[in-house]
Amino acid sequence: MDGKMIGPGPYRATKLWNETIRLFRGGMPVRRHWAHFRSYDHSFTGAEAVDFLHELLRQNQNFGPEVTRYQTLQLLRKFLKNHVIEDVKGRFGKEDFEDSGHLYRFPPQSPLKPVPVRPPVRDHTSVPRIPHWDDFEEISVPEKIPVKPLMNSESWNKRHSIAIGEVPECRLIRRRELTPKHVDQIWKSMTLTHLQTVLGLRSLDGVLDAKLLSPKHIVHNVFGVNKQGIVVLKNKAEDLPHWVLSAMKCLANWPNGNDTRQPMYPGFERDVFRTVAEHFQRLKEPLLTFHLYEIFVSILGLLQSVAVEALQVCCLLLPPANRRKLQLLMRLMAKVCANPSLPALNDTIGARTLMVQTFSRCILGSADEVDLDELLATKLVTFMIDNHDCVLKVPSNLRKSVEEHLSHLRRAQIKYAGADMDTTMVSSPQSFCRQISTEEFEQQRVSGSQGAIVALLENTIQDKNMSIKDKKKKLKQFQRSHPDIYRRRFPNAESEAAVFPERPMRLKPQLMFLTLKKPFQPFQRSWSFRA
Repeated sequence: MDGKMIGPGPYRATKLWNETIRLFRGGMPVRRHWAHFRSYDHSFTGAEAVDFLHELLRQNQNFGPEVTRYQTLQLLRKFLKNHVIEDVKGRFGKEDFEDSGHLYRFPPQSPLKPVPVRPPVRDHTSVPRIPHWDDFEEISVPEKIPVKPLMNSESWNKRHSIAIGEVPECRLIRRRELTPKHVDQIWKSMTLTHLQTVLGLRSLDGVLDAKLLSPKHIVHNVFGVNKQGIVVLKNKAEDLPHWVLSAMKCLANWPNGNDTRQPMYPGFERDVFRTVAEHFQRLKEPLLTFHLYEIFVSILGLLQSVAVEALQVCCLLLPPANRRKLQLLMRLMAKVCANPSLPALNDTIGARTLMVQTFSRCILGSADEVDLDELLATKLVTFMIDNHDCVLKVPSNLRKSVEEHLSHLRRAQIKYAGADMDTTMVSSPQSFCRQISTEEFEQQRVSGSQGAIVALLENTIQDKNMSIKDKKKKLKQFQRSHPDIYRRRFPNAESEAAVFPERPMRLKPQLMFLTLKKPFQPFQRSWSFRA
């Protein structure tokens, strides 16, 4: 009888208690037993009950194979105290159940606990509201936005040719500057919303009280960490004592973690482990805190892949000092279980079972519901050891979602009249901030485009850095493209000639030498004839 899986939700521990009782009563073999020369029908011995319930719990998917025989005995003692069973003489109320041949039986009345009736789900009670664009500042804008001059009327017409219909009125809005308090609140709201989605619940009412959660704790657990992802505390007084940290380091890095100043003797590692265990067992509150008990119990009803993500989110809700202690303890437990060089810390059970039995109640516990605490804590701690490398990390998809939302809130937006939804659309080129008729649009299109073209012509004419040759070339091109505008600017040849001043006559330089009819010949010496 495997029973059904109890999914996440409020009062899961109570439902598990009732489900366990139902399976135990429905499957426990009973028969006639003899004791003290008397027969007792429909009875069973204490040893038979331990054997049956132990195997039942190990095969049940709500608990798992990590359940020990001692834990089963403890549960049967709670059954006897709560009158789930009684001895054959009708006695109950004390936890004196014996794993022996003592006879017990089921009472006739139903021992199931009533499940509280949940109130109707109310909106926006369990998860705080995520700030959107309700709080914003309006930026004053002119009624008409001047049209940007365009260099070519054809391209201007092509761009605005589709803007002939009705264009809605719009406003430019910008949210007020986000303060650290707003950022903290957004982290808290989006974290709880993400957790609710992962658990598949309509509401977190009954499993989590959002008023007891601090948004600063969430932000610190995300950003106030070292390179290994372990929380760094600002107040060192909240950290573990130095001697506990030294003992944990010694066990985690055995045999290289021992301080050479400490003496070594047979059984030294067991004394170090006992030091760490006694410190955590003296804590007034479990590391996962009392008010988060229900939400962690609900995680046990999820599939493994979903449970890992749910644990990542839930551990962000812890105070930074509890989260740091949990990270250090889980790292210690994982290293001890995986270290073959570490001597045996117990003569009867292995390291993994020892870690679970020693620290499970230090990690998960309830201030009120104590019936199945040990079994539920065992399953949760076992799951955390198996997935220790990822359960205490920050969910990457949650962090990305929050950062994108914060970036979105810091951007300005254009909000159209009558639009209540939050939009990130960028206004299209044909959108204006004041609704105009088709006739006004055509008038603005013609005047705006011609004005831009006239300005282009005047810029070409007044450009003093342009050579006359290039200016004439550009004006010829303009005349071919826009003959009407060119004709209005230059109605006659005189106006066109005025743009180009007459060039002065270039005078030829005067000759400095007379032009010789014959080429100049050098002096040559003639022969002399002397007598």
